[in-house]
Amino acid sequence: MSENKTAKAANKYPVNMTETPFPMRGDLAKREPKWVKEWQEKNIYQRIRKASAGRPKFILHDGPPYANGDIHIGHAVNKILKDMIIKARSMAGFDAPYVPGWDCHGMPIEIQIEKLFGKNLPVNEVQSKARAYAEEQILRQKADFIRLGVLGEWDNPYKTMNFSNEADELRALGQLLEKGYVYRGLKPVNWCFDCGSALAEAEVEYENKRDPSIDVGFPFAEHDKLAVAFKLDKLPHDKGFCVIWTTTPWTIPSNQALNMHPEITYALVETTRDGAPLLLIMAQDLVESSLTKYELEGKVIATCLGAALSEIKFKHPFAALDAGYDRFSPVYMGDYVTLDSGTGVVHSAPAYGIEDFQSCKAHGMKDDDIIAPVMGDGKFASTLPFFAGMTIWEASKPICDKLREAGALFSLKMFDHSYMHCWRHKTPIIYRATSQWFASMDNIPNDGATSLRETALKAIDETAFFPSWGKARLHGMIANRPDWTLSRQRQWGVPMAFFLHKETGQLHPRTPELLEIIAKRIEVEGIEAWHKIEAADLLGDEAPMYVKNRDTLDVWFDSGVTHKTVLRGSHKAQSAYPADLYLEGSDQHRGWFHSSLLTASMLDGHAPYKALLTHGFVVDGEGKKMSKSKGNVVAPQKISDTLGADILRLWVASTDYSGELSISDEILKRVTESYRRIRNTLRFLLANTSDFDINKDAVAIADMLEIDRYAIANMAVLQTQVLAHYQQFEFHPVVSKLQSYCSEDLGGFYLDILKDRLYTSGTTSTARRSAQTAIWHITQALLRLMAPILSFTAEEAWQFFATAEEYSASDETIFTQTYYTLPMPEIEASIALLEKFAALRAVRNDVTKQLEEVRVAGGIGSSLQAEVVIKASGAKFEVLNSFADDLKFALITSAANVEQVADEAAETVVVTPSKYEKCERCWHYRADVGSHAEHTGLCGRCVSNLFGAGETRRFA
Repeated sequence: MSENKTAKAANKYPVNMTETPFPMRGDLAKREPKWVKEWQEKNIYQRIRKASAGRPKFILHDGPPYANGDIHIGHAVNKILKDMIIKARSMAGFDAPYVPGWDCHGMPIEIQIEKLFGKNLPVNEVQSKARAYAEEQILRQKADFIRLGVLGEWDNPYKTMNFSNEADELRALGQLLEKGYVYRGLKPVNWCFDCGSALAEAEVEYENKRDPSIDVGFPFAEHDKLAVAFKLDKLPHDKGFCVIWTTTPWTIPSNQALNMHPEITYALVETTRDGAPLLLIMAQDLVESSLTKYELEGKVIATCLGAALSEIKFKHPFAALDAGYDRFSPVYMGDYVTLDSGTGVVHSAPAYGIEDFQSCKAHGMKDDDIIAPVMGDGKFASTLPFFAGMTIWEASKPICDKLREAGALFSLKMFDHSYMHCWRHKTPIIYRATSQWFASMDNIPNDGATSLRETALKAIDETAFFPSWGKARLHGMIANRPDWTLSRQRQWGVPMAFFLHKETGQLHPRTPELLEIIAKRIEVEGIEAWHKIEAADLLGDEAPMYVKNRDTLDVWFDSGVTHKTVLRGSHKAQSAYPADLYLEGSDQHRGWFHSSLLTASMLDGHAPYKALLTHGFVVDGEGKKMSKSKGNVVAPQKISDTLGADILRLWVASTDYSGELSISDEILKRVTESYRRIRNTLRFLLANTSDFDINKDAVAIADMLEIDRYAIANMAVLQTQVLAHYQQFEFHPVVSKLQSYCSEDLGGFYLDILKDRLYTSGTTSTARRSAQTAIWHITQALLRLMAPILSFTAEEAWQFFATAEEYSASDETIFTQTYYTLPMPEIEASIALLEKFAALRAVRNDVTKQLEEVRVAGGIGSSLQAEVVIKASGAKFEVLNSFADDLKFALITSAANVEQVADEAAETVVVTPSKYEKCERCWHYRADVGSHAEHTGLCGRCVSNLFGAGETRRFA
């Protein structure tokens, strides 16, 4: 009963406490799926396209994730960054479509088909099952991306396995062939035994590996020539070795040459082993360390430059053990030979090393002369003496044993080093000479233009990089990369649909015409068409002389030509070329950025993008790499299902993506707190404009209270800064500024001061409507600034904030809107307002500290119980004095006076508790509380605001 009486008494003199249906609790995990469903049902993406029609285009071309497995946190970061950029550009007045894509061919899916259905399936079955599997994976990943609030053309994404894309990819290959970039040849390529195929540069990673480090002797064969080189009449002993050092014993059976540097000085060393005299050749600078390692003593008896030893032959270490190794290893000069380690002599197995291959070819070795006994599965051929059928790794010990038997092993030690591994299987890979198709980096194309390397490097110089260090990274990779191996030995991939002459290996003379015929069939049936085509179908009487090429294209070529197959192909109507931006993780400097640059440089002579944006990888709270074994993996699905996707989006935006992105429960907790502050601010703004109609209640900017004009000018400053950051694809400064604005500029200053006027002024008074006009304009701007990041929250708030007409005009979504144009005071007036209120805020901070000290000492309760006198000098006095009686509202005290003093040294703040009664409505302590006989609990201004003309406020 007493509670009801209290409630009635409280309602006797109501304050303007308006409400909003925008809930205080976000409950994002529950509410967001409803928004996702609504966006899809309403075709919100299409509504944005309709609103954007005719605007300048901004094209962010999507780097396709691979269609295998659920998305991880890295995928989420990538797609959220793209979505924020698209939305920010769209709201900046661009037509910014987003066509998501998927990479569908290649090894990982083929491996999955093997796991699910077994090996050795017919090609047509592998292809049909792989296609169905990729489609299923895309549906799963798509649902997760959509759940993150990413808007895009999800009903019509691009897929590299779409028939039209497969056909256009083959056409792109044909163009490169005609331009003269593509050739076939034997060359060592990165080879994975588990994949059974060549690997792209981007598919190679480095891990530690333990290997034997061995020093091996190659027996002297041309004693007289050696004597001449060392300027001796004759060698003092017949037995001698040129000693090499290697960490790959398995390459010794394939040795075909030795490499020395022409300008390094080599020594002829006389020593004794097992009581017998022996000669050794090695670099002079490494003699002492080598002899110590071999536990031998000796002396240098002659020296010469490496150039003097050129073409002199030595025997293979196994020559005396089996006729299969009875061959010579000539010395070839190589500038890459160093004195960093070993003996200054490098053994050369051209089938298993890039420099080895290049050196031997430069010295006239033909492809047919290259010895390549390692099969695709990593085993030695059955014809190789001693080691037939062994894997190269298990053969290391037997090879060392044979070297020891031949008297050619001088040292063996195990050591750990960084070694190439397959990024899929995490197993060691090798360089292996195979017949492959390549894109040449350095050949001059048929039109006489610059080489691919030169064209690509020039394109890098013309590209903008975010962050800027990406430029040097990509430049270094292009400057130093070998020719691109385009071919793969797989089934689930776009075929290199050539007919090759059985005897010469040459392409059919009608290849361009044939490729177009095949491409047209692929457009109808997919890559499966090539499998069905027989040579006789297209070649007639010539068919018996030709065979079908069985290679498929590198999967990096698939995604690398999407600038042609998608931007100028399947999604030409939605796109433009070149794209404004490609955005991916930092690993894509050697992946998609790289392959796209090379293909566009060959096809068009320039980059397919105007700018490249790189983001880092996600690590845990301690900076450790995510891994299932460590148990530190954070799944984006779990965050969306528990905290909400907007929390994940806010985390992405608040993290500097140019480095590693740290995530943990503790970090997400802080992000959630930050979100709550922003949401609470929004709720206040929405509640206090809920009874405001901009068409009827608005106060013109010139008639607003000064602090309201300041608040609009201050929001304009924020908006300018935020839009500048969006322009540079910078999000963490945006979040920082939005948080600071909500908590300090609004919560800690403007709205704190405004509460008295909003709650206690007359409901329709100019004082209250001025405040509402300001916060209405601020909310219009703020929601749009937030929308790219906090998409669900901004959309929810827009639904409650916009009038029925405005909501309908926006096509029921905030994302059709552009950034708000604030009704600004004149520039000079704005600057003066900003300076004036900056000075006030500085004084207010001093007063607040003083009030807190008095409160802690027990002198006052709330700040309204206090009266302050501020003693100020000069400009400070002028500023404070200009607020007149409104100063107390700005300081949230019941009274505030300013007194002028001579100088800064005399300035001070004096706080005294008010001796007056507290008004039961506005809580101010005033002398006129109770002065009105009918309303004894009210102060004079509340009586006026409720029953009279209302108080006059000018400044605050």
